[in-house]
Amino acid sequence: MHLAALARHALSRGRTPAATYALLARRTRKPLPSARAVCLALTIPLAETTRRLNDCYDALLANPRPNSETDTGELLEALGVFDIPKSLTDTELAVVEHFLAAVDAMGGIRPGHHHGLQRWFTTGNLTAAYLSLAATHPLPRTGNPTTYWTALTTAGELLTTTPTPDTRITYALTHCRTQATHT
Repeated sequence: MHLAALARHALSRGRTPAATYALLARRTRKPLPSARAVCLALTIPLAETTRRLNDCYDALLANPRPNSETDTGELLEALGVFDIPKSLTDTELAVVEHFLAAVDAMGGIRPGHHHGLQRWFTTGNLTAAYLSLAATHPLPRTGNPTTYWTALTTAGELLTTTPTPDTRITYALTHCRTQATHT
């Protein structure tokens, strides 16, 4: 059976992408083709799959430790290798642009926070990204609070244009507006 077909079958049976990777890697002893098969079974485009796997190849797939397939699958999943990209609407793309402006105005961002934001942008989970940024503050010496809160206010206004906006966004937007008026 072709690896991608086997991956699709395992996923259709309720296996997680990490568990599917572990299954394939144990059977084939070929980590890179196994990870590629899971990505393709998840309908991640080949070019994006290649980019993601190139980013982690040396650290995770080049020289795997014996019996590490489960751990490697979980790491690949945690890194976002198996995240299914969502096509964003024009409004959602505009929201992401405002988020990026806010991140620039933050004056510095922790790598883990940056990684989480990138995953949320990829998967289209803009609510989580907004709530995370609204709960954060620009750095006192290097950040630009006016630009930060203005960008988040505009992003929140765009996110609340849906017929039934998430109430958490509404509350976060109120917080961002308040912060913007006090900077």
